[in-house]
Amino acid sequence: MTPTIQRSVCPYDCPDTCGLLVEVADGRAVAVKGDPEHPHSRGTLCPKMTQYQDTVHSPLRLTTPLLATGPKGSGAFAPISWTEAIQRIAERWTAIIAEHGAQAILPYSYAGTMGLVQRNAGHPFFHRLGASRLDRTICSPAKAAGWAAVMGQTPAQPPDTVRHSDLVLLWGINALATSLHSLQWVREARRAGARVWLIDTYETPTAAVADRTFKVRPGSDGALALGLIHILVRDGLQDTGFIEAQVQGFPELAAQALPHYPPERVAALTGLSASELEELAQAYGRARAPFILLGNGLSRYGNGAMNIRAIACLPALVGAYARPGGGAFAGVNNGGGFALGEVTREDFLPGPVRTINMNLLGHALETLDGPRVMGLYVYHSNPAAVAPDQNAVLRGLGRPDLFTVVHERFRTDTADFADLVLPATSSLEHSDLYRSYGSYCVQRVRAAIPPVGESRSNWDVFRLLAQAMGFQEPFFRQSADDLIDHLLSLPSPVRKDLDPAALESGKAVELRPAAGGFLTPSGRIEILNPALEPPLPAHLPRHAEAETLPFSLMTAPSLFSLNSSFQERDALRERAGGMRLLMNPDDAGRRGLRDGQPVLARNDLGEVRFLLGVTGRVPPGLVVAEGVWWTRFAPGDRTVNALTSQRLTDQGGGSTFYDNRVDVIDGNLPATGGNS
Repeated sequence: MTPTIQRSVCPYDCPDTCGLLVEVADGRAVAVKGDPEHPHSRGTLCPKMTQYQDTVHSPLRLTTPLLATGPKGSGAFAPISWTEAIQRIAERWTAIIAEHGAQAILPYSYAGTMGLVQRNAGHPFFHRLGASRLDRTICSPAKAAGWAAVMGQTPAQPPDTVRHSDLVLLWGINALATSLHSLQWVREARRAGARVWLIDTYETPTAAVADRTFKVRPGSDGALALGLIHILVRDGLQDTGFIEAQVQGFPELAAQALPHYPPERVAALTGLSASELEELAQAYGRARAPFILLGNGLSRYGNGAMNIRAIACLPALVGAYARPGGGAFAGVNNGGGFALGEVTREDFLPGPVRTINMNLLGHALETLDGPRVMGLYVYHSNPAAVAPDQNAVLRGLGRPDLFTVVHERFRTDTADFADLVLPATSSLEHSDLYRSYGSYCVQRVRAAIPPVGESRSNWDVFRLLAQAMGFQEPFFRQSADDLIDHLLSLPSPVRKDLDPAALESGKAVELRPAAGGFLTPSGRIEILNPALEPPLPAHLPRHAEAETLPFSLMTAPSLFSLNSSFQERDALRERAGGMRLLMNPDDAGRRGLRDGQPVLARNDLGEVRFLLGVTGRVPPGLVVAEGVWWTRFAPGDRTVNALTSQRLTDQGGGSTFYDNRVDVIDGNLPATGGNS
């Protein structure tokens, strides 16, 4: 059969949502390339997606429902039919509801797929069931809260704005791993003469495309921003006209920042020298159009929202938001493009139900008051690996009385603890509608190939479960394409100029957000936000500042995985070089540790074995673990999140993956048993 080319989309939790061209022959994806007509990704793919067909047709794919035949965590299963699997789930859930109430059932999902229909397919079902709600805050809600505190709902500038900048600050973003295509625009600016400076806790791979790297102490980004404001105001580098016309609270901020954040104090807080602070501030204040590309990681501390809030004030101070090429980019909110409530169906809720923060899953499964969680349904997520406080999560998943169903493409760490495992489709095997959070692109796609084995999409499984639970609403009888058609039939101001034919053809099209003004309560940029306490940005300590272990732990992104996704690919794991802990040479020397040897990182939560990577890219006092590994590919029986806490951020209920401390010892020494 002659191969055909079909358009598709990268479904993973990345801001770029790249366009794909999939070569299909005999019902199989045989090659995947970038779509050169995609306005943002422009034909370029990251290393993870260039061989996506190897994920889709991996020999590790689950192809039939599985019933556990051994103890939880053993990974012992036997195949069963879909009919029997759905029947078993419905019978067990019915019994749980009868004895404990529907809130004893908890869904757990996040961003294993980013399509509007397949990602949110469980919401209407669990709302109708009356189950506990999940607060999905594991990624960057503190970033969103900090940004909104200053900018409200103001639409972000298109990411290509940065190509007209003359000074780009890549602040807390390893763009090579997490925002590759925004980096393309940054490279254009650099070729045109812009300086590109990286601000981060260590020299990430993105440092290779920057002119300078400024290494700051973990969680000190807000202090750095306030220190720069001090110098800008001290030296009269603010844009007085823009401030008077567009900014609320500058006199109050100046009065606070000038006395409390002089270079000497900020140097002590951040680890930068006073001269580096002066250089940063002078360059920023004198740039024609400075631009900040803002990452998520610096919001994953106990002070995460405040860090973002302080940084968001900087472009306001110098008027960069009004200059072509200037401003800041924290992400795009495309929520106004589609009536997402038509998918999630809040109206199906029977009344008030409790909400459980996903970062507190260990607590929810072990010690939560109220109806005990007796049923857990996990889809497009792997909490045994990605949730904080891995030992608490595993203890909860190991409860004999917990009925766990996992809908997945692979036998992940979480699937090993399931009573039932259901095989899931990949993004090439179902229809969906995608929007980006790193650009204004949207794209509709249909299945490029038939489902692999007996795999079924999220949407189709929830239709089966709705039928088995006796739901009569017509909503649950429609197909994914029916729902997408309905979403596209509802008008939206930001979609009014879209070409419907292009969207139907599978091409990426760009939304057009409304222009003009700042969408805040005051209509101005709100440096002073009277609705918050404190009303002005201020330096807050992070959680781990109260701890005495010698190393801050950075759980950083990897170039060759995305959270725990792509661990099924041998080639990508090999390129990552194994599950490593990066350490400064001076720290390693003082402890008698050498490159490549086994080490044990430990704290009060647990202990994890790594291979040591000794590198000058990491400053003293910091250790870095890049990527989230499946246990079967780890040096020991735990992975990095056995060391991360369930503590939350200052706003938004977000994760604090970067706000932990550890000790590191020779891995050849006996373990302490810290994973009980």
